[in-house]
Amino acid sequence: MISRPYSAVLIVPTGIGASIGGYAGDALPLARAMAKVCDYLITHPNVLNGAQLYWPSSNILYVEGYGLDNFACGNWGLNPVLSNKVGLILDQGIESELMSRHIQAANAARGTLGLRLTDYMITDAPLGVETRIANSGTSWGTINNPGSLLRAAEKLIDKNGAEAIAIVSRFPDTIDETLISNYRSGNGVDPIAGAESIISHLIVSQFCIPAAHAPALHPLPLDDTVSPRSAAEELGYTFLSSVLVGLSRAPQFITKQRFHSIWADDIDALVVPATACGGSSIFSFSQRDSLIIAVTENKTTIDVPSESLGLKTITVSSYLEALGVLIAHKTGIDINTLSPNLSPLSLLTEN
Repeated sequence: MISRPYSAVLIVPTGIGASIGGYAGDALPLARAMAKVCDYLITHPNVLNGAQLYWPSSNILYVEGYGLDNFACGNWGLNPVLSNKVGLILDQGIESELMSRHIQAANAARGTLGLRLTDYMITDAPLGVETRIANSGTSWGTINNPGSLLRAAEKLIDKNGAEAIAIVSRFPDTIDETLISNYRSGNGVDPIAGAESIISHLIVSQFCIPAAHAPALHPLPLDDTVSPRSAAEELGYTFLSSVLVGLSRAPQFITKQRFHSIWADDIDALVVPATACGGSSIFSFSQRDSLIIAVTENKTTIDVPSESLGLKTITVSSYLEALGVLIAHKTGIDINTLSPNLSPLSLLTEN
């Protein structure tokens, strides 16, 4: 019997306060479980980055959001790799001691994990990151000196052979205390996630290579009530570790078919929060034969259900139920036959 790999995509959009996947790597258990069901699971840094915590797996593909959108619409394919040589960009706006902490984290990744890193670059001007919260409650932001970021990336790629780019930029410490408190308690939106995605989008769109971002922030005062979902960000001075690990095995983007490459038509299923179905990747996959599973328990600050967009989805209450649907789908079983209320076949008429 000839079989082909079963591939799925897991999306939890960034900065929308998702109750699962909206915090510090709290969707990692879900990704690990889905990876056991699938031959390939494709997901993005928002799902896999857990600050200093991570869980690499050979069949989980770490794909930045802009790259995922281009993959979904068929512009780019994914070429799995054994390892990438990762270039590190540090924002000139990071203070000396905090800069040293991040350089130590990079050296630790080499010394303890054996990752391949280039020498690092410091931008020729502070990046000037600013964060915002939209009226909808989602987070976003701006970068005042994008050219400085792109010049540093170009040097790492051209002169040091970087195959992926990690960026650490200084984020403001003056974020609203209520937003921070809500996030740390597991009840709010990540106030910096939206700005982070803009930074990585710049690199991927310009150079067509994997990229991901880690913020540079001073540690917050100790709080014994921090939620387990947010606690990974309380463990040290830097969130860089999970980014370097993810980028070390991130698939390369390609525009022509290669042996073992993965394309949008190879995707069997997509799993998304039920209220966050408006992304371009979801629209693209809806035009293909991919099964779309919408999960209602993953609440967000937005309200864009599949029904309002005319998308055909299977709606389930939980990710545990979604895993069951994936198993049945992979096995070729009609999920309706798993219900006690199975209706009989009817005569098909010409009318």
